[in-house]
Amino acid sequence: MKYSLEIGESMNFVPYAVPIFLLLILVELCWGWLKDKNTYRVNDSINSLSMGLLSTVTKFVFLNIGLLVFSRIEQNHAVWSFEMASISHWLLGILLYDFLYYWYHRISHERQLFWASHVVHHQSEDYNLSTALRQTSTSFMTTWVFFIPCFFLGMPIYMYVSIASAHLIYQFWVHTQHISTLGWLEWFMVTPSNHRVHHAQNPEYIDTNYGGLLIIWDRLFGTFKAESPQIEPIYGIRSPLASWNPIWANLHIFVGMAKDAWRTQVWQDKFSVLWSRTGWQPKDVAAQYPQSKSDLTQFKKYNPSLSSRAHGAIIAQYAVLSIFHLWSAAQAAQLPLPMLWMIVLAQTYILVVVGAILDGKRYVRPLEYSRLLVLTAMLHSSFTADLIDITGLYYGVAYLVISSGLTWICIRSEPAAEITCGSDLA
Repeated sequence: MKYSLEIGESMNFVPYAVPIFLLLILVELCWGWLKDKNTYRVNDSINSLSMGLLSTVTKFVFLNIGLLVFSRIEQNHAVWSFEMASISHWLLGILLYDFLYYWYHRISHERQLFWASHVVHHQSEDYNLSTALRQTSTSFMTTWVFFIPCFFLGMPIYMYVSIASAHLIYQFWVHTQHISTLGWLEWFMVTPSNHRVHHAQNPEYIDTNYGGLLIIWDRLFGTFKAESPQIEPIYGIRSPLASWNPIWANLHIFVGMAKDAWRTQVWQDKFSVLWSRTGWQPKDVAAQYPQSKSDLTQFKKYNPSLSSRAHGAIIAQYAVLSIFHLWSAAQAAQLPLPMLWMIVLAQTYILVVVGAILDGKRYVRPLEYSRLLVLTAMLHSSFTADLIDITGLYYGVAYLVISSGLTWICIRSEPAAEITCGSDLA
């Protein structure tokens, strides 16, 4: 089993594609400026990138349950066998994976439990290549269940991870507003045009176009909707998040479900919340605590204003964090579990601080004080426990000094009071 898991990890193409992703984001940003059609905002883009980073770093410590289950089924319960040397078997594997992805994606929109995890990817009220990197940190709990049939049919872990990672990479480029319709490709491929429809919250577009690679599944099962020149997509979710906090972004639907289950007086509804359709509430809860929805006729993006100086410091903060993250990702396989947990906490903490700055929260200062205190204690305990050497301690202190300096530039550039949202959908 260990051998299969190592092979699976070795065929994950996504880490190799990340530098290309970042380069293409920069290209799209420059193209938008040149064409006077910029689709980026600093706060939204940083938040999307933060969600992607958080999704990656949490994998350092959360057991990949799916690969363990997949490996056991492949070895002991497969009823057939895919041949690695057969091109036709690879093509069949791609078709099978894409078919299962369609149903995973569709159910992730139609059932509340799965939507609670998937919602992260749809929270952005912008639509650009950075949106593609906005990924959930809770998918390890649910996503893998949908792909179990691959392994009952004998798909090797090596083939599965190769197909899954290539499938994910394909979906990156369709998150753009700068490519219009693509003619005959629109009939069977997922394209920027039909994926823009998928990300829209307009009632004419919502809950459509679930395909990942092929749009034929949507055409077959009645969920296809073409982009209309008369209906401009409005991106985001119907009950807006109105926050740049990455932890809340991952948990807000789960928290809402728990509240509904606690508040309802009907015992059957306490369990129905878990398996209900997305957006459903028990009648007694809906009457007392109705969900707020955006008025799409007067839609405004969540956009607390910050100074240019603060935006520059936040971008620099993310750049420094990215260096820390890339180093930790390269070292993750060799580091002991306690060290991995400290790395996860350190990176998550600064993302929460950045989110609080972007939100204009009153508690930014005490939150930053607590971060410095906790991370200083972790560095000291790591050094005294011989988890890091003196060089590692120096690097850790240097990171703390730089990151705290950038945080204080942001804090000193902004008023202490919370800032309300503005910016029309323009």
